[in-house]
Amino acid sequence: MLQLQAIRENTAGIVTALKKRNIDAAPLMDNIIQLDEKRRALQSKLDNTLAESNKLSKEIGILFKSGKAQEANGLKEQTATLKEDSKQLSEDLATTADELQALLYQIPNIPHDSVPAGSSEEHNEEIFKEGDVPELNAEALPHWELAKKYDIIDFELGVKIAGAGFPVYKGKGARLQRALIAYFLDKNTEAGYTEIQVPHLVNEASGYGTGQLPDKEGQMYHVGADDLYLIPTAEVPVTNIFRDVILSESDFPIRYTGYTPCFRREAGSYGAHVRGLNRLHQFDKVEIVRVEHPSKSYEALDGMVEHIKNILRELNLPYRILRLCGGDLGFTSALTYDFEVFSTAQDRWLEISSVSNFETYQANRLKLRFKDENGKSQFAHTLNGSSLALPRVLAGILENYQTPEGIMIPEVLRPYTGFDRID
Repeated sequence: MLQLQAIRENTAGIVTALKKRNIDAAPLMDNIIQLDEKRRALQSKLDNTLAESNKLSKEIGILFKSGKAQEANGLKEQTATLKEDSKQLSEDLATTADELQALLYQIPNIPHDSVPAGSSEEHNEEIFKEGDVPELNAEALPHWELAKKYDIIDFELGVKIAGAGFPVYKGKGARLQRALIAYFLDKNTEAGYTEIQVPHLVNEASGYGTGQLPDKEGQMYHVGADDLYLIPTAEVPVTNIFRDVILSESDFPIRYTGYTPCFRREAGSYGAHVRGLNRLHQFDKVEIVRVEHPSKSYEALDGMVEHIKNILRELNLPYRILRLCGGDLGFTSALTYDFEVFSTAQDRWLEISSVSNFETYQANRLKLRFKDENGKSQFAHTLNGSSLALPRVLAGILENYQTPEGIMIPEVLRPYTGFDRID
């Protein structure tokens, strides 16, 4: 959430910046400023009314002590009126504050200066590519056919148990999945991230804290009886550890990693590009989350990018990095880099990670602050990234490592799997 003070002081600059997202924010900004002025006026009037009421109450006490009951009772009538006025003003103030907050929730984050203009994923900017695409024989299969051939993932059984998008991993498929989770966590902890296990359901406040609500409410599974949401990513519970927290500068950097299943409704997703593991309702992901001093957050973002590069190098998968354009940028992000692995059998790129800096956007919602060297409260910067999302990494391994003799296991994973091929 953007800071109200920033909106008041730099309305034109924010409107211009949000044009990179293809948004005309001017009418919304006007409404916000008008509501804020109304809120300020109501607050001032309420403060004055309460002050006058308190003043009269003191005078009434003095008059009663002085034996001037008649004068005191006259003033009590005025205080009764002031109490009614203050009650109405309090209600009007609360309503106006709620309306203002609802409008503030509608504004996405301001894109970083380096974010390219554009309206869709077609305008994302490729900034890095590495790895050789393997040459497969004519009989090469996509991962959903390999899964059936080697009996390692059963999509039909998942449909029987839960529905489409809930695969069942079997045998060496399940062991490879578990190996990837352990490998990713080990790589992250070796890089200085503290491993953490978090709840897989969150309350509404947590959803608002990281920006999934109200923006992505339709994509989240809601447990109505308990008013809880299944997490779409570990980013939500991990980042919310710091909701309503005041840090010290000495606490930085804060680095957490965690594995969780993730749940997304993916409403409206159809077609060939969602087959197999390409898009699921339940999938496993290892996440990295950082809380940083504002002066260090972009250095931290670069470090996260290099960390994920190293993982993909060890897996020996061909990949590229995209800087997302304004039209494809997530609602809460100031700058996002997408990692994509090339699926040789599908002849297309598969997104496997998004690494983002949210600057103060989430921190403002979370009320996540730190005391600077002068003792003044400042908002921290939050960052997160997939390290990595398993379904498409697994799909990339199955497809790119297939041979006539079976599917070879990347060498770095063999100590985790206990086998070197699926055959």
